[in-house]
Amino acid sequence: MREPNPQWSSESVEALFELPFNDLLYRAQSVHRRHFDPNAVQVSTLLSIKTGGCPEDCGYCSQSAHHKTGVTREALMSRERVIDAAERAKRAGATRFCMGAAWRGPNSKDLADVIELVKAVRALGLETCVTLGMLRPGQAEQLKEAGLDYYNHNLDTAPDFYDAIVTTHTYQDRLDTLESVRQAGIKVCCGGIVGMGESRPQRAALIAQLAALEPAPESVPINMLVPIPCTPLANAPRLDPLEFVRTIAVARIVLPTSVVRLSAGRAQMSDAVQALCFLAGANSIFYGDRLLTTGNPSTDSDRLLFERLGLHTQTAPV
Repeated sequence: MREPNPQWSSESVEALFELPFNDLLYRAQSVHRRHFDPNAVQVSTLLSIKTGGCPEDCGYCSQSAHHKTGVTREALMSRERVIDAAERAKRAGATRFCMGAAWRGPNSKDLADVIELVKAVRALGLETCVTLGMLRPGQAEQLKEAGLDYYNHNLDTAPDFYDAIVTTHTYQDRLDTLESVRQAGIKVCCGGIVGMGESRPQRAALIAQLAALEPAPESVPINMLVPIPCTPLANAPRLDPLEFVRTIAVARIVLPTSVVRLSAGRAQMSDAVQALCFLAGANSIFYGDRLLTTGNPSTDSDRLLFERLGLHTQTAPV
């Protein structure tokens, strides 16, 4: 496992969390303005192309075969349905189309099918991202050859909290897949989930681990846990929304050139909390009413919020 970036040890990241709220947001917004248009938001759309039946036991996930959540196992979505969804996403203003499959990792046939989807979506002029679980040797190279732009593989949480969330693979397994993706020349999308019962030092340790990746992920999704009935985290205590805003701000400071995506949990956030997240340095969201199997604000409500805040969507990939 990589050591934290010397500039950003877990302790130095935790010290950012301890700053007065106004000072933290001022610093985060100052960093954000040095690297990005402060009023621009990159928009992606996420589609579950293969839902349910995952053999992993991630405690937050509705798609795990270990949890009786009512999500049924489905086959890989047809090419026609995926392309239709991608076309609708592009018309709505998305510049990146992300495809998620509930696998531990793809076999050779699965990968061949996904590669054809990547090629078809790229032909529409969209950036492509997939999240397929752990990759075997040579698979990242095949995805790169197909033209894949981003591979998503989240670290989820701090190393010392990981075993409390999932036991069917290790933290090092996650890092190994990220390394294979980076070595293949694919951009990395990697973040985590907060509100799973972790401590503030553990939130700091997650961000320190993201900073330790070399180079840092180009895209960093920060998710608020959406508790799913019948999962081990169904009754996790709700995180203070202002602590979530602090997490966004700290991620922006520590990862100054990464796109920080305000991801899962937005449907449970007020417009005011989302506005604070954008002020804190978030500059990407998912458009669409579903994120894999959980709810998301409607495209119309997002457009209205952007209008009220004077934000505009990126017209080209970032």
